[in-house]
Amino acid sequence: MAEGAEGAVESEGARIDGRLRLRALGRAVLFALLFLVLFVTGILLVPGAADTALPAGNGLPASTILQFLVALAAALAAAWVLHALVERRAAATPGFPLTRRAPLDLAGGLLAAVAAMAAVVAAFALVGAYGWVAEAGTVVGWVTVAAVGLAAFAIPAAAEEAVFRGYLLRSLGEAGGAVAAVLITSALFAVIHGGNPAVGPLAFANIFLAGVLLAVAVLRTGTLWLATGVHLGWNWVTDVPLDLPVSGIDAFDTPLYDGAPAAPAWLSGGAFGPEGGLVGTAGALAALGLVLWLTRPGAPLAPAATKGSV
Repeated sequence: MAEGAEGAVESEGARIDGRLRLRALGRAVLFALLFLVLFVTGILLVPGAADTALPAGNGLPASTILQFLVALAAALAAAWVLHALVERRAAATPGFPLTRRAPLDLAGGLLAAVAAMAAVVAAFALVGAYGWVAEAGTVVGWVTVAAVGLAAFAIPAAAEEAVFRGYLLRSLGEAGGAVAAVLITSALFAVIHGGNPAVGPLAFANIFLAGVLLAVAVLRTGTLWLATGVHLGWNWVTDVPLDLPVSGIDAFDTPLYDGAPAAPAWLSGGAFGPEGGLVGTAGALAALGLVLWLTRPGAPLAPAATKGSV
């Protein structure tokens, strides 16, 4: 009799767990649909946001900045609606809580990505994978481009983190577990970069790996600050200080020197930038190692008490 009662309790628990997982999956789908509606509406309503100009070495076009701003606003608004109206929980700034540790996470992620990519590219440059030639410019011009580039890349980084690794990652994790959530969001992240110039199979795989890296940063801290810092640092150091394409796009022409791959594309990444070759693979793994080290127990960026709250 006791065994039968225990079995009934376990069966009921399994049914409840199954319903909770199904509801979490439903919230993930609702987030995706609501985000798309808000994003498309914003693109149609914001003047200039529908333009499709690509970067041409003189910065990110205003239309690109507007598109990412709309994406960021749409992702945060969709998360807020689902937090407040569906889950009935407070979330004034979903994914980006304004806490004292936020600047530390953001700066830590940025420095980790910059250190990882700069070190890996420098190591491969020693064996001839990359070369730089002098060109016109001044130190003041370099600093100006570096500052503008950092500010410009911050918007796409925050937007993509809010879209892929905010509410969507959490709800998918509640539906199918953390591993499934990381794999699904990383695959989606790679797919949206599939139309970038000069993309290839290795580039696709490396962007998927970068998605895993960024998802781990979110899971380790419970917010989007660390992941946004990593994302920002990766794009900025590649395109500005290293003067190499990032995801097939050369947004800024860095003064004083011009960088170019000098090795086979499978190694250097070719026109896609380091992400298109084994250099990108090494850079992502190095950055992942730094993120895990920085968030280890007792470290300055150790996981917060609000883990999983995005």
